[in-house]
Amino acid sequence: MNTSYNPLSDVPMDGELPSRAALPAIFDQLDYQLACQAYLWALPLVSYAQWQSQHRKVFGAGDFDLVHYVTYRDRLGLITANATTPYILNFIDLNATGPLVIEVPPGHTAGGFSDFWQREFGILGEMGPDQGLGGKHLILPPGHTQPSDVDSYFVHRATGMNIMFGFRTLDPDPEVARELVSGVRVRPLAGAAAPTRLISPDGRPWTGDQPRGLDYWVRLHQIYQHEIVDERDRFYLAMLRQLGIEKDKPFDPDARLTAILTDATAAGELMAQANTFAKRFPGAKYWPDRAWDLAVQLDHSDQRGPSYDQLLERASWFYEAVSFSEAMKSRTPGVGQAYLGAYTDAAGAWLDGGSAYTLHVPANPPAKLFWSVTVYDSWTRCLIDNDQQRGDRGSRDADLVANSDGSVDVHFGPTPPATGATNWIQTIPGKHWFSYFRFYGPLAPYFDRSWKLGDITAAE
Repeated sequence: MNTSYNPLSDVPMDGELPSRAALPAIFDQLDYQLACQAYLWALPLVSYAQWQSQHRKVFGAGDFDLVHYVTYRDRLGLITANATTPYILNFIDLNATGPLVIEVPPGHTAGGFSDFWQREFGILGEMGPDQGLGGKHLILPPGHTQPSDVDSYFVHRATGMNIMFGFRTLDPDPEVARELVSGVRVRPLAGAAAPTRLISPDGRPWTGDQPRGLDYWVRLHQIYQHEIVDERDRFYLAMLRQLGIEKDKPFDPDARLTAILTDATAAGELMAQANTFAKRFPGAKYWPDRAWDLAVQLDHSDQRGPSYDQLLERASWFYEAVSFSEAMKSRTPGVGQAYLGAYTDAAGAWLDGGSAYTLHVPANPPAKLFWSVTVYDSWTRCLIDNDQQRGDRGSRDADLVANSDGSVDVHFGPTPPATGATNWIQTIPGKHWFSYFRFYGPLAPYFDRSWKLGDITAAE
């Protein structure tokens, strides 16, 4: 049987050329294919733009404020949030602020700065130049020269006009962590600013995942009006121009283009799901005989490979997650984090919220600080919104029950196992899910693969 991947294979021809009557269908297909590729390219940008919009419209956060995500409900709109440590962050438009100063007190923190392509351009905290001792960080917008009187600052040059500043407190004492957060200040370099407000989501519903349908392109158009042009993106910007998205021009698609963009968003998301949940990158499987993938396929924060930019690796990570830090690719035992993702069970089937599963965690997981396993909704990529209002289990749980040999069995399913609810994460019938296993401060047995995690296995 012959298989054709050409959707235009049956267009009527006039000799060696397409019939004039077929030209509209050919151009429709051209624009549709441009839109599918532009969808995958724009995933990290639209993700942060959507989150920035939620900060402003839902939480009322301005450029000099911080949003403090502490509770489980706070984090339900945050793509693949960890459920263990709090997040403190904001999205800042340097067009409005100019050069920006962020003052951080000493303490156990991990964080940094990234542009809206989610490329990290500065690190703070224990892996940054301040090494956890605190200090003043100066953010210079693109095109700004460094002032002469900033010797006491850690200087970072932003790679975009919109940036994310975020960090996590690593001290397990909530009072110590809260005091550290309260000591952070965000202000312009020139002039005064109102005191930095610490804003709580306070139970308000919000969503940080990329919009669907035409709203995806509306958000892309909006953020593009406030961004610089990267040289490496000029061909993609030509695609956007064909799709009605240009700088300093309104986005007003006609009925034809609206239909094409809406269909392309749906097809682009199917491609993103396949690219994320069935990774086909060389070496994606962390152990050849396990279903666990190395979740982050990017090599570096600049998203550059040896002779190409990591387009599909970037699309994979930023469909399922937000933010990237070099700390996520740490090769130093005891420093940074490591993320493994399981999207199927041991038999290769999608994880089903109506079924029961078990994960066997062998003794002595190689994590200096702690380990955790977390469940996410496959559709939203956010923490599972279950009745239990809990989506993780890990070594920081005082009530976690270990086996006699020090290993731990974690259970997943709509109802608790016969052994009880202590090691159980509730899943939702009718919804698929995936899981991350995180190592905070991964140790040598993780890097040399001598310690091996079990698969998520369907209960008998």
